[in-house]
Amino acid sequence: MAVFGFSVRVVAVRVGRPGLALVELSVVEQRYRAVLAVLAGATVTEVAASLGVSRQTVSGWKTRYQASGLAGLADRSRRPGSCPHQASAEVEAAVCELRREHPRWGPRRIAFVLERSGAIAPVPSRMTVYRILVRHGLVEPGVRRRKRSDYKRWQRDEPMQLWQMDIVGGVMLVDPVTGELSEAKVVTGVDDHSRYCVIASVVERATGRAVCSAFAGALEAFGVPEEVLTDNGKQFTDRFGHGGEVLFDRICRENGIAHRLTQPASPTTTGKVERFHQTLRRELLDDCPAFESVEEAQAALDAWVREYNSVRPHQALDMQSPADRFAPVPEEERAVLGLRVPGVLGLVPQQRTPAADRDPVEAEPAPVPVPGVVRVDEAGAVEFERVVPASGNLQVAGKQFWLGPSRAGLTVTFWADTRVIHVLVAGARIKTVRSHLSVVDLGRLAARGGRAAGPPPLPAGDSDGAAFEVDRVVNNSGLVGLGGHQVLAAEILGGRQVGVRIDDETLSFFDPSSRELLRVRPNPLTGEEVRRLRGLRPAGPPPRPRVEPVRVQRKVSAVGTVMVCRQTVSLGRPYAGQTVTIHVSDTTITVDLDGQIRVIRRTTDVPVRNVKANKPHKISDVV
Repeated sequence: MAVFGFSVRVVAVRVGRPGLALVELSVVEQRYRAVLAVLAGATVTEVAASLGVSRQTVSGWKTRYQASGLAGLADRSRRPGSCPHQASAEVEAAVCELRREHPRWGPRRIAFVLERSGAIAPVPSRMTVYRILVRHGLVEPGVRRRKRSDYKRWQRDEPMQLWQMDIVGGVMLVDPVTGELSEAKVVTGVDDHSRYCVIASVVERATGRAVCSAFAGALEAFGVPEEVLTDNGKQFTDRFGHGGEVLFDRICRENGIAHRLTQPASPTTTGKVERFHQTLRRELLDDCPAFESVEEAQAALDAWVREYNSVRPHQALDMQSPADRFAPVPEEERAVLGLRVPGVLGLVPQQRTPAADRDPVEAEPAPVPVPGVVRVDEAGAVEFERVVPASGNLQVAGKQFWLGPSRAGLTVTFWADTRVIHVLVAGARIKTVRSHLSVVDLGRLAARGGRAAGPPPLPAGDSDGAAFEVDRVVNNSGLVGLGGHQVLAAEILGGRQVGVRIDDETLSFFDPSSRELLRVRPNPLTGEEVRRLRGLRPAGPPPRPRVEPVRVQRKVSAVGTVMVCRQTVSLGRPYAGQTVTIHVSDTTITVDLDGQIRVIRRTTDVPVRNVKANKPHKISDVV
């Protein structure tokens, strides 16, 4: 139906004036009748009430009719005549050009680059950029995903404190002769604080030697970081093998780098380098063709890394580039500290060479230097590495070493002989205890990846002023007050006066009279707190662990046994009721039976606490 040339929409209208009945009218005709009613003398209020609209609407119809006639009563577009805040054509063109040049960039990064360039004013917001991209079909509108909040996020405070390393695939190589495809690997490493890519090395095979060569090159270029975090790949650790030391561990140990390992099946622990892998795949590997050589792939990777480090804004860094927050170790400090990379520095991973052109002699890989055969005797010592579990309670040869959950995943070094065990992290001694190991135990540890130990990691004999000492009394809870800190010495030392030697990393508790080493704890004091300590004096000779046996007495039971350090020793019924003298060492229990000497091997590592047979008397001589 058409009325006066306009499209008709049929509606039901009730007109309240006398003489008018319910009729079906078009929109234009409805408005026209309302205007006629007003012009005929009806009030605007009455007409509006009868139609169920506002007075302003009826007045508008009247004004539009008087101005344009019947055509003024037709429906009009609700679109505004102008939109001052709409992006201009120049802005839309700049946004689309950036998106086509960088297909993986999102609205936030595009808006930031436009603002940084200064070529566009005003700078569009992130949502404006998003709408432009949707309008031009450059992105597909999708459902907004809710961010996960169950991740524990962390970040080091300064650059060069921690590197995250890993290995990623996806680099395809094609043999130019046969056309055969193969996959190469990329050894990657990023600085935890700045996300700066410190390692990006293409290797044909991700062997331990190739990984260590890439690691050594990064150490030479940027300096030595404080820590390195890796997964449990065999290139990085022998944690789930025989527990020995691989070449990567040795490089870390000899350069004072604390090597941390993730828990199994925990890829989010190394989340920053994993996220770097995702960016690498999206922006380079997914769209590039197969390379003809490792060198060609390395050149493409180097060009992308330069842009990633210095040009590309990083959303996790508040749109800074990684180079804005990264600072390597200064050249002068690198020269002072030096770099020790045994058998690796200067080596290049083997490149792809056609089989026909390969020299049989050159094809043989260079031998990897290995530590010499460890021979353990009565005076020998062994060094070996272990990884701290999540509980922080590490077990070695039947004895538990509490290192705390904060050191979980950290590779620690043990220096052990039959008299003492030192625990070190990145070359710094954090704990010293009396050894429970026998020569046989040391031999087993040496066979499982140990090595011949160097000098014991104790302070030098002559004090150079760097170490200090104070005297304190241990309270009944085993605590000592130092500079406002309550430091745990040992509960067994409660009520005893001890000397405390203060080094850079450790506190050594010792007997002031004999300078016998009793306990070693981490040093929580700052240099200023140390200087304010009461009774501070320069340190004397370093305390040493006790090595002579402890002399105790025991009364033989009715069945001919005695109990020493929770170990039951059978002497025979003829000695029932007698009091015997026993010498307890770290590895043996020697019993004096009326001039006859009987030696029994110790099977426990419980320290001696009672020395008298009848009236128990606690001691803390053995630690």
